[in-house]
Amino acid sequence: MTCTINGIPMANDGPHRREFLSGKQIETTAVSFSIPLTSGESMTAPPSGDTLRLSARAMACEFSVIMNAGEHDHIWSASEALDMVQRLETQLTVYRENSEVTKINSMAARAAMPMEPRLFLLLQLACNLSEATSGAFDLTTDPLIRLWRRCRDEACVPDNDEIQSCLRDVGMQHIQLDDTAKTVKFACKDTTINLGAIGKGYALDRACELLHDRGLRDVLLHGGRSSVLSRGDHNRCGGWPVGIGNPLFTNKRLGTIVLRDEAISTSGSNIQYFRVQGQRFGHILDPRTGRPADGTLSVTAIAPSAAQADALSTAFYVMGAERTREYCLQHSEIGAIVVPLPTSDRRVEPLVYGIDVQRIYWDSSQVK
Repeated sequence: MTCTINGIPMANDGPHRREFLSGKQIETTAVSFSIPLTSGESMTAPPSGDTLRLSARAMACEFSVIMNAGEHDHIWSASEALDMVQRLETQLTVYRENSEVTKINSMAARAAMPMEPRLFLLLQLACNLSEATSGAFDLTTDPLIRLWRRCRDEACVPDNDEIQSCLRDVGMQHIQLDDTAKTVKFACKDTTINLGAIGKGYALDRACELLHDRGLRDVLLHGGRSSVLSRGDHNRCGGWPVGIGNPLFTNKRLGTIVLRDEAISTSGSNIQYFRVQGQRFGHILDPRTGRPADGTLSVTAIAPSAAQADALSTAFYVMGAERTREYCLQHSEIGAIVVPLPTSDRRVEPLVYGIDVQRIYWDSSQVK
């Protein structure tokens, strides 16, 4: 667990951390950590103010709870929320033999497996989102992921027979849920689930619930920077100012969006990809074709919950701009920012669907 004051990490354990969590050190220390705005960004963007941040490692990334300066009484609650994220990892991961998801994967093809109620609801949400996106979101793509990972390592491209063989085991239609018994069964013997495309968002939602129960109303939660959940207000901004990353230059921001009581998640293949004979292959696969999705730099989804945003950012990347626009028109609570491949210079032309553009402050040096 990392606590940050004045940008300086505090001790991870021992008396210093205990004093920090009890608020003894904060009473005499000015808090100056802020969410920075990139140089050149619109001057009309709401300014960020002083905050308190607690961070911990989980799900192969850093999770953070960011509070307004002065919320010293909630430091311990923030620590509890991060502990919850780490516990959820032990339930959701496929990389531990004793996790609940690993046990489901090993047994559900043979018999209906009882599930922890909240995990059942998460899987139910995933099935609903898969249906709503016509299969663009899918938790069963591990066979395809393994195939393309092997081909990346061998610098080759899988042939159609290899892809079709994997597709026989892929598809949310293989997931059978019993709402009364709260059980799951797999209709295909080689089907497995991997919650990597929705798990971080779910963990943020659960952590935020705990903080709300503890009385914290104004908070921003990060899961690996790509997933963010906001509640309440920061610095009288009408919400929390959150940066929109530039998929071409990852150390820059395209702009800032103000979020209030909603979540945002971004997916893209600008970092994870490989080339074979000059052709580029990204890591986000279309579960319907078994091949990498392309044509888009990045997609940012906005939704009421972090689990929804997490899943939809992946689905929208697969679906492409036009079908993402149609989805947002049909679901008024959902928004998206699609960044297509640039046609000429290095500035991009984001497409905004279902979001009030007055909430977005673009950097004109990067956005047309």
